[in-house]
Amino acid sequence: MAHRKKKIPAQLVEDEDYRLRCERVAGIDVAKAKGDVCTRLPPAPGGARRRSRTEEVPATAREILALGARLLADGTELVVMESTSDYWRIWYYLLESLGLAVQLVNPSHARQLAGRPKTDRLDCQWLARLAEMGLLRPSFVPPPEIRAPRDLTRRRLQLVRDRTREWQRLEKLLEGALVKLSSVVSSLAAVKSARKILDALAAGERDPRALAALAHGNVAGGRAAVEAALEGMQLGNHHPMLIRGILGRIDALDRDVAALEDEIGAALDAIPGSWGITADGAPSPDPGRDAAVLAAAQRLAEIPGVTLELARAIIAETGLDMTWFPTADCLASWAGLAPVARQSGPRTRKPRKGQGDAYLKGYCTQAAAGAAKTATFLGERYRRLHNRIGGTRAQCAVARSVLVIIWHLLSDPAARYTDLGPGWHTRKTDRDRKIRTHLRQLQALGLQVTVTPAA
Repeated sequence: MAHRKKKIPAQLVEDEDYRLRCERVAGIDVAKAKGDVCTRLPPAPGGARRRSRTEEVPATAREILALGARLLADGTELVVMESTSDYWRIWYYLLESLGLAVQLVNPSHARQLAGRPKTDRLDCQWLARLAEMGLLRPSFVPPPEIRAPRDLTRRRLQLVRDRTREWQRLEKLLEGALVKLSSVVSSLAAVKSARKILDALAAGERDPRALAALAHGNVAGGRAAVEAALEGMQLGNHHPMLIRGILGRIDALDRDVAALEDEIGAALDAIPGSWGITADGAPSPDPGRDAAVLAAAQRLAEIPGVTLELARAIIAETGLDMTWFPTADCLASWAGLAPVARQSGPRTRKPRKGQGDAYLKGYCTQAAAGAAKTATFLGERYRRLHNRIGGTRAQCAVARSVLVIIWHLLSDPAARYTDLGPGWHTRKTDRDRKIRTHLRQLQALGLQVTVTPAA
């Protein structure tokens, strides 16, 4: 049986206009200790060709500020540079502080053409020529007020990961000493009884019955299960010292994480754009429950799976100005939650995952994992997709849905999240509902409809 070919509708694609966009531009090829700068200027009086000035500038604040003064004197309209590691930051921040229009571009968008020699001097010239024709797409760089929350939230994430590693090391150490405590408690980190037993082990206690007496009565299996898990332990003289060291490190990380969370909240409260509006109509970082408009982080925290800490971390990655992302799809693509199409001729391969902001993608997938356990629209969406495409892809799909909701909430400061409910998919595919809709449409046209009951 012959397969019918899929008919592809005709599409009109607007062509880019590659005429000269900027008269005065500068391209910077960034390295660790220096940068090659090419400035493109209009032709000299009576000349026919545009002028280029190429120079090598050390990556120091004094030299970069002097370069910025020269660019301002030339009337430079745009400065572009590639995102080379973190070396671009000193160039971007200092030139931006002088009032120059600076753009960070993806190196893959400005890669060399085949046959062009590869040198830093030629690279900066190529960047400048691409920039003056408008062929480079700027990357998102957080505004100055968002940079502090971003540094703080990323540091918090690193400390949380370090804390998780310490708990894993402790569990591995206990398993080596034949202490099967993790088999009878759901979590060494979350269960208070487990921490009491660990402190007692660090103090030198070896009696399984005395250790089991420290457990809460409602622990799974009761204190008898805890005692059985500790009966065969073989603690050496060095184990208490190691346990004390790991627990002390975990406690220090807990204090550091708590301090960072306070700093993150204060940094966001210092941004007027993140404030809400009280019932009296006054802007406030904490407008209260009866607020006319909630603060930005509180509005995002209404999404299932998004905690207040996650909401603050997401804002630190995306910022509050959604004009950088014209559509929700642009934001999803920037986060790496939009699959990259791979089609050539009759072959369509499995889409690859996109490369994006790994921090934002991680926060959204973490929110999706939390939403999956709820009786909400997002939770039901995860369960429906899980049955069809598997857990990992379903989690990414729900993470994208979470990010789309976030884009709409940040685009409209007065918007609030309203859950569609877990039955939304069922209502949408309800056959009887579709029949009633068709009947109403026919009756609206003035037709008399007679429904015959099924035999």
